[in-house]
Amino acid sequence: MKKFDKDFLLGASTAAHQVEGNNIHSDSWALEHMKYTSFAEPSLDAVDHYNRYEEDIRLLADAGLNCYRFSIEWARIEPAEGQFDKAEVEHYRKVIRCCKNNGVTPVVVMHHFTSPKWLISKGGWEAQSTVEDFKRYCSYLVNELGDELEYVVTINEANMGLQLAAIAKRFIRQMLLPKRKRNSDGNDGQAQVGINLKRMLLNLKYAAAENLELFGTEKVNNFHSMRTPEGDLLIFRAHCAARDAMKAINPHLKVGVSLSLHDIQWKKGGEKQAAKEWDAEFVHYLPYIKNDDFLGVQNYTRNYFGRFGRIDSDRIPGAELTQMGYEFYPEALENVIRTVAKDFKGDIIVTENGIATSDDTRRVEFIRRAVDGVQNCIADGIPVKGYCYWSLLDNFEWQKGFSKTFGLIAVDRKTQMRYPKESLAYLGSFAK
Repeated sequence: MKKFDKDFLLGASTAAHQVEGNNIHSDSWALEHMKYTSFAEPSLDAVDHYNRYEEDIRLLADAGLNCYRFSIEWARIEPAEGQFDKAEVEHYRKVIRCCKNNGVTPVVVMHHFTSPKWLISKGGWEAQSTVEDFKRYCSYLVNELGDELEYVVTINEANMGLQLAAIAKRFIRQMLLPKRKRNSDGNDGQAQVGINLKRMLLNLKYAAAENLELFGTEKVNNFHSMRTPEGDLLIFRAHCAARDAMKAINPHLKVGVSLSLHDIQWKKGGEKQAAKEWDAEFVHYLPYIKNDDFLGVQNYTRNYFGRFGRIDSDRIPGAELTQMGYEFYPEALENVIRTVAKDFKGDIIVTENGIATSDDTRRVEFIRRAVDGVQNCIADGIPVKGYCYWSLLDNFEWQKGFSKTFGLIAVDRKTQMRYPKESLAYLGSFAK
């Protein structure tokens, strides 16, 4: 087993809403409790990481890991527009210091999918005002906590909304074809997030009245909404504005964004569609990330294209599928890193990579092959500075609920007891 250098960031990731619990001021909390919800179940107290973060960080550190990538919840910090909660700032200060006291480097994400409810009432992630709102929030946090931080991710999977829009369009198009002519059943296993696509589309016509009651608007443009091209670039304008503002306050900060990236592959006839897909997923963002200190790469599987477009994982002969419907393909990570490095010349941190499975031996195998790929890239001179597995804990996988188990640590949600899996120690064994 080849170990990473001691300064390599080897760790695990979480997201506030998925683990903390009781995020009552967020858009997701409101959406989870709607009558016509697309969520399988509400998050409620999740896995109570808000109160148990010290135990969780100690488990991470005791396994040998030296990095924890987690998010700060905007809806906690600014529950009402322009009103900041000092007590919540101090909570996250304690989380950051707990990391450092355990020899763990915190990598902080300013926005991981959930937004304050008031932001959605103003038009959400299609409203021009969101750029300034996000900049204000990030500036406030860095003024308060910037001296405690080194690595900051502005927005998690900033390209997600455009991916979801493309998946929805493809789903509708495929469902209109006779079954014998489909090359896809239009499943949602190509989205690197837990969504219930069919339920989302069915609920659109029923949810308008509830949206109006909850948010004051019939159309909810939250981060998981199907993004317009204008909204897609608005998110990157928000990233740039926040990045520049934070670095003006604390120049020592290393700031980047994370992207959801697939390993794009093809067979004969699929070359043009594959190239178009990679341009949409990555290339057209290059002008917005060229001044970033690092790029957060997030990858779970590959996308495969044929003559008639994308071929779903369940139609690839011999493919092993995970709980999410992804193809088990850990080699995707190395391929993505190499492709990204052709155009992006800054540092790369793998901020998410993992597998949802009930069989931890498959998780260990996934990690083994993924880490081997990262080490191959480093050996070839690609500046990969870190690897964070998704996720530290079994948690709330958005619209899929608690049924999908990505974690290195299992959680009994009746008692909130933690049960480290073999995969946690295995990942830690790569630390020097």
